[in-house]
Amino acid sequence: MLDVRRLRLLRELARRGTIAAVAEALAFSPSAVSQQLGVLEREAGLPLLERTGRRVRLTPAGQNLVRHAEAVLERLEQADAELAEARSGLAGALRIGAFPTAIRAIVPAALVTLARRHPGLEPMVSETDPAAVAHALRAGDLDVALIHEYDFVPAQKEPGLATEPLYREAMYLAAPKGTTGDAVTAERDLGQDAGERADRSPDRIPRQGPDQGSVLRAHADAPWITATPGTLCHAMALRACQAAGFTPRIRHQVDEFPTVLALVAAGQGVAVVPQLGVMGPADPAVSLTRLLMERRTKVAFRSGAAAHPAVAAFAAALRAAVPPELATPTSAA
Repeated sequence: MLDVRRLRLLRELARRGTIAAVAEALAFSPSAVSQQLGVLEREAGLPLLERTGRRVRLTPAGQNLVRHAEAVLERLEQADAELAEARSGLAGALRIGAFPTAIRAIVPAALVTLARRHPGLEPMVSETDPAAVAHALRAGDLDVALIHEYDFVPAQKEPGLATEPLYREAMYLAAPKGTTGDAVTAERDLGQDAGERADRSPDRIPRQGPDQGSVLRAHADAPWITATPGTLCHAMALRACQAAGFTPRIRHQVDEFPTVLALVAAGQGVAVVPQLGVMGPADPAVSLTRLLMERRTKVAFRSGAAAHPAVAAFAAALRAAVPPELATPTSAA
């Protein structure tokens, strides 16, 4: 009989490529992972792995077993969900991963709702970049997470994971007021009197015309502020500029959008920021031009876990917490 814990190790090896990476992700020693995979090979009765230099590659039999492992693990998630549904009341830890803007603007209100409806649950929030969510969910470090994708960086299908759409955001070009390419030259263009501050709701920020590329190219010679390499936000800014015909000259690399806007206000460069990143009091030193891009946020969890009461309860609380300014998945941008 095949052991499900060893099947999980084999699946992780198929995703990560090295025994060392599997060991680090699942808090094992490399020797323990190798030993357990050796036992799995003996249980299977034929080779599942072959070494290629420092990496390990799955044999055709190993690849086929991983496909079965995905199905087995999904059914186990479904069984766990049914057992949780049969128990009276939700209790225990719920490990949540989310990116910074969602933690600031969406998650707190969702946690208030969750505490009111299910006081026995203990939500535990960890700041997690969407690029790291898949591994964290499959490894069991997270139970549910928020991820996002951009028009220029679509999300890849991740085996063993499922998602539900949550909301959509517009994207904006943030530039120092009065610089070349600045689309807003007077306070009244933001629907406010000179000297007044207003919130940045979407209907108060100018929409850009159909030529998004010309807006970005107007800042081709300016210094740019992007997120750190390896994040989806960094890839989005880079690819958007490349689609407009240039490679941005990156001066600052910052992940927090309030800090990005502070740097823009200080004349340190331009940036592409999502709607949640610009909601709040407007800075008169920053010009915002709406682009035709958007960011889409989803709730992610392990395949088979959609019906788990704790996951479903948190997803419902998230939907109730989405600000009305944001577009729903089925509404127009």
